[in-house]
Amino acid sequence: MVFLATLRELDTTQRKVVLASFLGWTLDAFDYFLLVFVIPEVALEFHAGTTEVAFSLTLTLAMRPLGAWLFGRLADRYGRRPVLMADILLFAVFEAASALAPSLAVLLAVRALFGIAMGGEWGIGASLAMESIPAKARGAVSGLLQEGYSAGYLLGGLCYLLLFDHIGWRGMFALGVLPALLVLYVRRHVPESPVWTAGHASRATAPRVGFVAAMRGHWRLFAYLVVLMMAFNMFSHGSQDLYPTFLKQQHHFGTRTVAWLTIALNLGAIAGGLFFGAWSEQVGRRRAIVVAALLALPMVPLWAYGGSVVLLALGVFLLQVMVQGAWGVVPVHLNELAPDAVRATLPGFAYQAGNLLASATAPLLAWFAAQRGGDYAFAMATFIAAVAVLLAIVTALGPEAHGARFGAAAAAHAAP
Repeated sequence: MVFLATLRELDTTQRKVVLASFLGWTLDAFDYFLLVFVIPEVALEFHAGTTEVAFSLTLTLAMRPLGAWLFGRLADRYGRRPVLMADILLFAVFEAASALAPSLAVLLAVRALFGIAMGGEWGIGASLAMESIPAKARGAVSGLLQEGYSAGYLLGGLCYLLLFDHIGWRGMFALGVLPALLVLYVRRHVPESPVWTAGHASRATAPRVGFVAAMRGHWRLFAYLVVLMMAFNMFSHGSQDLYPTFLKQQHHFGTRTVAWLTIALNLGAIAGGLFFGAWSEQVGRRRAIVVAALLALPMVPLWAYGGSVVLLALGVFLLQVMVQGAWGVVPVHLNELAPDAVRATLPGFAYQAGNLLASATAPLLAWFAAQRGGDYAFAMATFIAAVAVLLAIVTALGPEAHGARFGAAAAAHAAP
């Protein structure tokens, strides 16, 4: 398998960097997705509607651009490693604080703060990993890094399956303190990015360049990436965030069935991300994304209207192979397009700005389903089919920088 062969070619230090970046995004996503499993239960405790609780997802997504810009700028100035550790600690603290929320208003406020911390992790982790490995390994590692998101969702599903009936929704959030332990691993085993380190000396003696100045000549690229990431986030959140709610409220499935179907979802996502990420090294970034997005279309009817648990499991597995297959190319695609001086900021900021534009996806779908008497299947299927076509078109019309060099240090690092 190309993916495994690529990982074997990395040295020990590079593997540790990749592992830390993967785990950072995994645990960040784990903390985010714990909420999607318990939306009905939170609504019941706070005497609120499903749409009101789903608004907390919008707040988290809407605040992520602020975190991406803030932590990205800090990482471009002070290094990827120390800022990554601080960010991990923050999102763990805010997740644990969610367990103590005495009201829906407080929970919404905490989830907004969590969004700031969550927004910082992806850009820093992706830049640290991409700048630390050979160029030929980027596609495979990109798929692995992005599927940390699905691994986090999978981990959340397992916790829901095994623990929810015993610890409730507050206990689920309390588990969110666990990512703080990752800081100890990063501090002990993960070195700074060689690209950032090589450029640090020259930056220290040169006049300081702000984000706006560093972005001169790249604003059209930024605008394009924001639109691209809006489509990507609608694709992902539209097919995932309300899926447990769809299973509970439209099919009336219990905890175990919801958990197992969500596990099938994430197994498909991981498989797709790993395959398409590695495949993009051969066929190019744009082509891999377009193929994955268009192949999602024939999977939508089975995903939404499978007549049995087995067919629903097959449908959600296959759909997520394509959804997260397209996503598996994102880390490398955005990092290759970004200038060296803003690599920790631009990809993550564009990603999260796109998230902001797509942040109303969950409450919009909840509202759409409610207008049709709770028909989540129709609402989600219609939405995903349209977004898949949109994503394919936007990707095909955009630029690509397959194999771009990351500064002089990266070129030396990648040399055989």
